[in-house]
Amino acid sequence: MTSKEMTDLIVKALDSKKGIDIEVIDVSEKTILADYFVIASGNSTTQIKALSDEVEFVLKNEAGIYPDHVEGRSGDKWMLLDYKDIVVHVFHPEERANYNLEQLWETKSSL
Repeated sequence: MTSKEMTDLIVKALDSKKGIDIEVIDVSEKTILADYFVIASGNSTTQIKALSDEVEFVLKNEAGIYPDHVEGRSGDKWMLLDYKDIVVHVFHPEERANYNLEQLWETKSSL
């Protein structure tokens, strides 16, 4: 599965659980950390966890892919799922505004 196909699957998973303002940022030309950052928001820590769980569930069941690393499982307002080529950030709106990754990486494309 290509990074783009995996990104599309992640976006669909986030959208299926009502992720807010889903953004995909192509960072392949700016860093070796990943090809894409996928950013979404949830209105509560419960929704943030549900969004992250859905991404893990879909990638595991549809593609046999597991995250390399997960941060924020303890009810935080920001969860990070590291799939090596793709890093998924699920934020509470306040945290997202604070970190403003879209502006930090400058190149963004809405889906």
